Order: sequence, then structure tokens, then C-alpha cells
Amino acid sequence: MNAQIIDPLQGDFPEVIEEYLEHGCMKCIAFNRRGTLLAVGCNDGSCVIWDFETRGIAKELRDNDCSSPITSVCWSKCGNRILISAADKSLLLWDVMSGKRITRIVLQQTPLHARLHPGSSKPSLCLACPLSCAPMIVDLNTGNTTSLKVSVLEVSNNGTTPASRNKCADGITSFSPTAACFSKNGNLVYVGNSKGEILIINYKDNEVRAMVPIPGGSVVKNIVFSRNGKYLLTNSNDRIIRIYENLLPLKDEVRALDDLNENLNDLDGVEKLKGVGSKCLTLFRELQDLITKVHWKAPCFSGDGEWVVGGSASKGEHKIYIWDRVGRLVKILEGPKEAIIDLAWHPVRPIVVSVSLNGIVYIWAKDYTENWSAFAPDFKELEENEEYVEREDEFDLIPETGKVKESDVNEDDEVDIVTVEKDPGFSDSDMSEEELCFLPATPTCDVPEQMDKFIESSSKLVDSNNSGSPLSEEAGPNEHTTNHNSSPLEDDAWGTRAKRKRKPSEKVLELQAEKLKKPSKSSKASKFKTKPVVDEDGSNGFYGDEFSDE
Repeated sequence: MNAQIIDPLQGDFPEVIEEYLEHGCMKCIAFNRRGTLLAVGCNDGSCVIWDFETRGIAKELRDNDCSSPITSVCWSKCGNRILISAADKSLLLWDVMSGKRITRIVLQQTPLHARLHPGSSKPSLCLACPLSCAPMIVDLNTGNTTSLKVSVLEVSNNGTTPASRNKCADGITSFSPTAACFSKNGNLVYVGNSKGEILIINYKDNEVRAMVPIPGGSVVKNIVFSRNGKYLLTNSNDRIIRIYENLLPLKDEVRALDDLNENLNDLDGVEKLKGVGSKCLTLFRELQDLITKVHWKAPCFSGDGEWVVGGSASKGEHKIYIWDRVGRLVKILEGPKEAIIDLAWHPVRPIVVSVSLNGIVYIWAKDYTENWSAFAPDFKELEENEEYVEREDEFDLIPETGKVKESDVNEDDEVDIVTVEKDPGFSDSDMSEEELCFLPATPTCDVPEQMDKFIESSSKLVDSNNSGSPLSEEAGPNEHTTNHNSSPLEDDAWGTRAKRKRKPSEKVLELQAEKLKKPSKSSKASKFKTKPVVDEDGSNGFYGDEFSDE
């Protein structure tokens, strides 16, 4: 089922469908920073958070004001907040732990994608890419929006500027859907426009600082940074995925751009922007399927940036292509006959999660084979027979190779077992707020099963108990009489229905009926042997011991 191109032992990447998640009709997915939680946007406007370790639902975020399909989900850096964009033109910011909505902002156009600012643990800014408008920076506290520039206005020789684009009915300039993303630390915004250009914008002053033309000039549909910020990926309408190497420093990006602009003062206008752009990004690889020429859906990097994954946009097929960073196609994963609508690679593990058109989430993982020889530390598997030459001291009582050499380690030195070393994959975890990795499990009530037959059978048993026991006839007019033959059965029957939710077998019902018939004889005998006991205060009653089952 999986088309293998090269030796799969060259790296860790998924191979088979390990499991699938099903909850309503799911549309889009996003992992948190550690990959312990998976947020899924659904067609009914809710966001379901799955515990990826247990593969169970940890929390469901639902807003009464939003019932439209979710178009994108995005985690904050610390994982305490989730930003959701919906088809009803709204942006919703949620507090993950409490499950409460922080704010809701309605835009003038439907946001296809929305990304929180990656440099803050409690971001107040987000980048939204509406359907037919320019990308905009949205202030989540005030609701103010700032539209970003999506093209460079070239001045012609006679000094006139080109005509502006057509405007929508609401006065907003109409654009093709434009892709945009923050840089690793959120200092810059990279915009891919319909002219086949990558614009590097300082969103604080909304100025284009550099421009990188894409070969062919095709519309840019996706633009994504790798996790470490060293590589940029673009998906264009010419069916080619391009990987660019980021030449700017990760922390002082704005200052580096200012220095490049000062060094290129001899150029002006568009040529200067292109010159600065050539110092910011350089084309590294181009990925495509030369045979089928398919369009790509939701391409992205692996967690370590060593692999690139992209889904086929063809209808009726669930194909996932995996390349190494050098550009070699290493695997084609073929799933069910359902189109792919979203794709995500786990941040730290060789796992890919895909969403089908039918709303099912598939989890692709590596096909691990059991290797029992790994339990023997000195055991070595041989592909073929080898000639073994025994050592000279192999059969000595104390071989030379077995003698323990004196260690150079000072045993008096204190060993630090408290300090936790930083994971190189999360070296930038200098956040002021504690990161949210797991959610406490909230028990939910199961859906009750149909118990009509069991209720009917239990009621018959209670009726037969009350009618067959002479004790019940005597104790009828006495309110203080306790029927110990019927109440334990009735309590047990209802308790069983509430806890286990399954009806007893016919054999169990027969045994319970026989048990009810036995006390009737003993109760008749006790009727003649004993009399009602009168308390000192004059109230009538029975001792419970006289009528307990022997």
C-alpha cells in the first residue's frame, strides 16, 4: 500500500496508519509546542482538544455564538491559549485550562488562517489571512486591525502610479487569498502574494523591507517556517514546493534589515528591495512530482526540519509525500479514498496527522518491528555466517579484557540530580509563564443503554416477592416494618443498572428468583414461634435479625 522509493532505514518517518480519531466532522488540526495535546477544529464550531498520549478527549471548547465551521486553530507558545478562526468571520481566543472564552472579534471577511504572535506567552496580537482581503494584524485586546501591504507599487517613467485594484462592496480592496506567517520570534511578517513574490514586512510600521521574487511568478498558496526558523517553505500554484534558507539572524532580524538597507543606498525602489531580499532568503530546493504534476495541500516541515511533507490535493485520494531536506522523495503514504484537507507533523516524534474530507483524523506512525535480541546487551545478530577467532585470554579465569581499570572520576564530587538540562529542541523556552503540557481528565457520564427488558424483569421479581411472602401481608398496615426480602434485591437491581449498565443473564435471574422463594418457609415458621416485640416506650416494631436470611 505504501510506495517505497529509497531505503526506509535512512531516517525516522511515518509509514503506516497507527490509529484514527473520530468525533463529529473535524476540519483542521494543530499540535501544541510539545506535541502532548492536539487541537482539532470541527464543522459545528467547536474545538476538541485530544490528549495525544492517551488518545482521549481532554477538553471541548464550544461557544454559543459560533456554530460555523472552524477554518484554523493555533496554540500560543506556552500552550495556555488557543486562537480559533471560524467561517462566520470571527476570531475566538480561549483559555485552555479553564475552558472559558477570553474574547471574540468579528472581521469583515472570513479568515482562512489565523496565527498568534509566537514571541509572547500571552500574545495580544495575531496575524489573520482573510478570504478576499490583505493579511492583517489584529489586536485581540481592542479589536483594531491593520492591513499589511501585499504588493510593491512601482512608479512608471512618467511618474504615475498603477491603477488600484477593484474594491468590494464594503470598500475593502479585493485581493486573491494571500498567505502570510510570522518569523520565528515574531519580529517580521513574511507575505506570499498573488504575483509570486515574498514580501518581508516590519508589521510595527507596516513597511516592506525586502522582496524575494519566486521563479515563475505563480500565486503563493502556503508559506511556513521550520520550527528552528532556519528554513522557509512556499507552496505555489505552479505545483512546486520551494524551500528557502533564511540568512537573517533569528533574534536581531530588524536591525540586520536596517543594516542591509543602508549598505544598498546606491539602489532605489524595487531594485533595492530585491537586493535586500537576496541577502535574506536564498532558494535551497524545489520539490514536485514530475509525473503526476499534482497540486499540494498543507505542506510543512518535520519537528527537526529534516523532512518535508505535503499532501496531494487531488480528490478521491489520500496520498502523503515525504521528502528529505536534500530533495529526495523517500516515501509515499497511501490512505483511504478520501481527500486530504489538513496535515501536521508531530513536533518531536516521527508522526504525521492528516484530516480527511469526511472529517476523520488519521495518525501515521513508524512501523516498528519486534526485535527480541535487543533485550540481550551482548547479543549481536548476524546476516550471514562469520568466522570467529577466539581471543588469547578468552578462557582465562581473569581475562585481561575483564579487569576493571581505575576510574578517573572523583567519587567525592557531588552529582546534581535536580537541575533539568534544556532540551535542544526547545532551547528557546525562556518563558515567564509555566508551559501547559497536559490537561486534567474530566470524567463524563456514559450514554445509558436500553434497559427495558431488565426493568420489566426486576419489577416482576419485586412483585412476586411482595405477593409470595406472608411477612409482607402482616407488615402491610405497619409503617415501621422493614421488608428485608424485597428491598435488598430492588436496591441491588437499580445499583447494577446504574453502575454496570448491562442486563443480567437469564441464569442470574433464575438464581435470584430461587433465593427469594427460600425465605418464605422460614418466615412462616417464625410467624408461629415468635411474636412482635413491644418496646418499653410502647411502640411496635420488629427486630431485623428475626427476618434476615439465614
